[in-house]
Amino acid sequence: MESEDAILALAALAQSTRLDVFRLLVKHEPEGLAAGDIAKALAVPQNTMSSHLSILSRAGLVSAQRFSRSIVYRADLAQLQAVMLFMLRDCCDGRPEICAPLIENLTPCCPPKPKRKVRV
Repeated sequence: MESEDAILALAALAQSTRLDVFRLLVKHEPEGLAAGDIAKALAVPQNTMSSHLSILSRAGLVSAQRFSRSIVYRADLAQLQAVMLFMLRDCCDGRPEICAPLIENLTPCCPPKPKRKVRV
C-alpha cells in the first residue's frame, strides 16, 4: 500500500459520521446495506449520506452494487486490513516486540468461527 492510499483511507475515517457508517457496514457483512437504510440507521439525510459514502468509496473502504433502484454498500475489509498492516509494518520497523501487545489485544476480539464438521 502506498502512503497516499493510507492517508486517503484514514482521512475518510477521521470524520464521525463516516466512521459510524463504516462500523455499521462491518456489522452487516457480507450482505451490506442499502444507502437509504444506512441513512435511516444513522439519522442522516440521504443527500448528506451520499456524500459520505462517496468519500468512503473513493478511499476504497466501501464498495457499491446496484440492485434495481437501490445501491447496496459493503465494507471492504481487505482494504481495512491493508491500511492496518501498512500502519503496523511501518510502526514496528522490523521490531515485532513493539506491536506484539497490540496484536495480542486484537486476537481475543475476533476469534475464528469454529468450522462445522460435514457429515458424510
